[in-house]
Amino acid sequence: MVAQNGRDLLIKIDMTGAGSFQTFAGLRATRISFNAESVDVTSLESSGGWRELLAGSGVKSATISGSGVFRDDTTDERARQIFFDGQVPDFQVIVPDFGIIEGPFQVTSIDYAGTYNGEATYELSMASAGALTFTAI
Repeated sequence: MVAQNGRDLLIKIDMTGAGSFQTFAGLRATRISFNAESVDVTSLESSGGWRELLAGSGVKSATISGSGVFRDDTTDERARQIFFDGQVPDFQVIVPDFGIIEGPFQVTSIDYAGTYNGEATYELSMASAGALTFTAI
């Protein structure tokens, strides 16, 4: 993968629950992280005393985060609705020249901030809430 513009990494939200995805308005920084817990199966018989891990086990998870300028757009309104209603809709993350990650996420935090002579900003965090799919671009 060659160098990419950071602005091309997009977070999209299902606006209607029917697969109608829209890019979050006002985002300036985005991030997706993947995690997998390991299951240690080391025993006295482990070769040379080296740790052994059980392949294909453990819990997988992903987190999405973003920050940007508050625009009071329909996507901002949808994120607030999801948080306060405890919904778990589908999100998409587009990673340029790599692929699309899609699946259910829960909005775990929304932070709003602003300074006296600056713009209003927000940060949001989401945690995966089910199986994710990957589609190569």
